[in-house]
Formats: sequence, structure tokens, C-alpha cells
Amino acid sequence: MPLETTLDRGLEALGIECPLEVRGRLLDYVRLLAKWNRVYNLTAVREPLEMVQRHLLDSLAVLPHLRELQPKRVLDVGTGGGLPGIPLALLSPQTDFVLLDSNSKKTRFVQQAVVELGLQNVEVVHARVEQYHPDMPFDVVISRAFSSLREMVEKAGTYCGSDGMLLAMKGAWPEQELADLPAGFILRDSQRLQVPGLDEERHLICLAPTGGAADNGRGII
Repeated sequence: MPLETTLDRGLEALGIECPLEVRGRLLDYVRLLAKWNRVYNLTAVREPLEMVQRHLLDSLAVLPHLRELQPKRVLDVGTGGGLPGIPLALLSPQTDFVLLDSNSKKTRFVQQAVVELGLQNVEVVHARVEQYHPDMPFDVVISRAFSSLREMVEKAGTYCGSDGMLLAMKGAWPEQELADLPAGFILRDSQRLQVPGLDEERHLICLAPTGGAADNGRGII
């Protein structure tokens, strides 16, 4: 099946409207990722068609939930080859994204992708998570297969504003990780995600700072 058809059907299944120009840039990103991957080993996924499903659609499955939060600034922690940050940024032109990773070859690729895709709302930062010093907190801090929830809170929780949210993209329901959640954040919400073309579990875990506006005092819901 052509890449365009797979992407179109996936976007329709997710309920995401995507201008043709943006669809073209999403596919340009996949082709760029596949090209660089042959040399830099950015992802274990090798085939562009599989990248559309496992990278583009997997990342964009959280877009409707991100839009509900209406963030102005988003930090993608451990972005790797630019996921989920680049697909989300392409469909969220009014939101500013910072894509953070400690792997220099990956951030070099991401920077090149940002230039070639003409993304004006993305900044790429090469640094360890705990050594990053942003000028101001973020409305949303998101990660995709970055670390345990405890490690995400301990390393990146300080970058989340008091009214913000940590969004962790997970596979199976992380029951043990939630039981091990450190103080300072609570489970505010969770969403079971269905990625078109993938018969695998996906969950979005939404953590809110305790005492922030996102913490409605009811704890786990």
C-alpha cells in the first residue's frame, strides 16, 4: 500500500484533518528519516511504510488529547529522531515545541529535518534532561517510550508549569510504574489509544502537579 494511502486512512481513523501540504511534509519527514537511518541507525524501524504506522500515526494518536489542553509551549523529552515532536509540530503551527535529546547524532538529524521541513515552531536542544535549563516552564512535557514514570517525574517534572501536564506515551497499562509514582504528581487522566494498523496496546498517561489547576483535588480519575 502506498505511503500516502496509509497515512490518509490513518489520519481519517484518528479523526484528524490534515491539509495536503502538511501531509506532504509528514511524508517528507518519513523519507528523510529512512534515508538518515541507513547511516545513523536512528530507529529500529527500517521500512518507510512501517514508519508511517509506528512513528507518524503512533505519534499523532495523541494529537486530539494534546489539542484539548491548548498548550502554547511543549517540551518533547527524549525526542530521539523527532518523535512525537515533529509530527505534532507539523499539525500544531500555533504551538512552540522544544525537542530535547542527549544523543548528538539524533539531534543533528532532527535539526536537519526541522530545516528541510521549514518548521518555524521547533527548537532542537542537545542536552541531558537533568542538565537542561529552560527560560520558563512548559504547558506540556511529553515523552514517547522515554523512561519510567518515576524517572520522567524526577528528571523532567520541574520543567512542567504548575498548571501544566506531563504526558507519557506508553504501551501496556503501566500499573507498577503508577504504583511507584513519586510525590509531586498525580494521575490526572489516562486514555487508551488506538493506532490505525497496529494491533498493540497504547496508553496516554496524564500526570498533573499536585496543587496545580490541573489537580482538581479528586486524585486519580
